[in-house]
Amino acid sequence: MDEFEEEHHNKTHSNHSDSLHNDSKTSIHVTALDGVVNVNSLFTVAVFVGLSLTAPGQQSLTDNHTECDAGPDVIRNLLVFEVVSFSFFLFSSLVAQGLKLAINLINSKDPHDAVRAHINTKILHLGMLASAVGSVLGCIFLLLSMVDVVQIRLGMLSCGSHAAVRAVAGLIGLVSTALAVYVCTVFYAFTH
Repeated sequence: MDEFEEEHHNKTHSNHSDSLHNDSKTSIHVTALDGVVNVNSLFTVAVFVGLSLTAPGQQSLTDNHTECDAGPDVIRNLLVFEVVSFSFFLFSSLVAQGLKLAINLINSKDPHDAVRAHINTKILHLGMLASAVGSVLGCIFLLLSMVDVVQIRLGMLSCGSHAAVRAVAGLIGLVSTALAVYVCTVFYAFTH
């Protein structure tokens, strides 16, 4: 009898510790999803700032070189890139919010405790990966739209405007580095 009670105690203790481990992992997932939604919200503000520059007749801040002013094709590209960027950020945020809803409401044993959910980890990882991919693609299209904003305000890159070239080089360098770090971090998190 003692052997049976000890085995039962060990299984119960093991299940309890596994449950605590899963609960803390779920809490981390909720926090990560909150972060994705918050960052996407900030990027969405940048999208609307760029949309305000799509009015026709925008002139650059250069010294009256009308041939260096952005034409309607650059403004059209800006509008397309902004809309596509917004779409990816919205996709990413909605996927993250859906996962949070599943964690917090549908699978929670105690509705007052949002971190004690049991969710299929494959679905959770797939959703988090989809959200991360949406954020990365949104950033890429936001970067392209910001290049067009620079060309509208500082002159076309094809004209060799030093201010425009420096601004675009800094923008591409910093955003590309940040995206590389983000992608590597996501890849590391999913493989370990």
